[in-house]
Amino acid sequence: MGRHTDPVEQMLRYHLRDRGIIDERVLRAMAQVPREEFVPSSLRAEAYADHPLPLAQGQTISQPFIVALTLQAAALEPSDTVLDVGTGSGYAAAVASLLAETVVTIERFDSLAQSAEETLQRLGYSNVLSVVGDGSRGCPEHAPYDAIVSAAAAENVPDAWRTQLAPRGRIVAPVGGTWGQRLRVLRADGSKEKDLGGVRFVPLISDESVGPPHDA
Repeated sequence: MGRHTDPVEQMLRYHLRDRGIIDERVLRAMAQVPREEFVPSSLRAEAYADHPLPLAQGQTISQPFIVALTLQAAALEPSDTVLDVGTGSGYAAAVASLLAETVVTIERFDSLAQSAEETLQRLGYSNVLSVVGDGSRGCPEHAPYDAIVSAAAAENVPDAWRTQLAPRGRIVAPVGGTWGQRLRVLRADGSKEKDLGGVRFVPLISDESVGPPHDA
């Protein structure tokens, strides 16, 4: 059958390297994190397929390529503190935790946050701090952040994210409505904004639009 029947090898070769993921640290991190542990048990066979998978509360786990593209663009350093907006299953936070010193991951849905935290702890990702809250407001108590990455799309990048960036910080996030979203890279100093292409993410939901989340 050949070695490329292994789903992790297939992901690395066809979904990542062949599509422009060249950061070796990102590739190693993607290879190390067991993605099957972060998807619903009924979908484990599809864990390494290059498409999003559904989670509870209408959320999704992003496809491997988008996770890798986002983290490659974030250019994380081993000493960085990262804000991960939209924890979901915790997968992206786990990958980021192998690239940075600290990952603060924020999720507005208690049930998702609790499940993700349990998975992250069980697998030993001890440098990830899980927070329940409104991701559009960031997480000021742990700022400043060297990078902010988001798995939910906003019409415009929230001002709170910009104010919580370190001086050389960067934001990698989908920007736009349900249609016409673009994955963008923005820097604290306003320079070198990049457009990484069209994407489709779940919307970033603020407390103002739906009211406060329920306590677990």
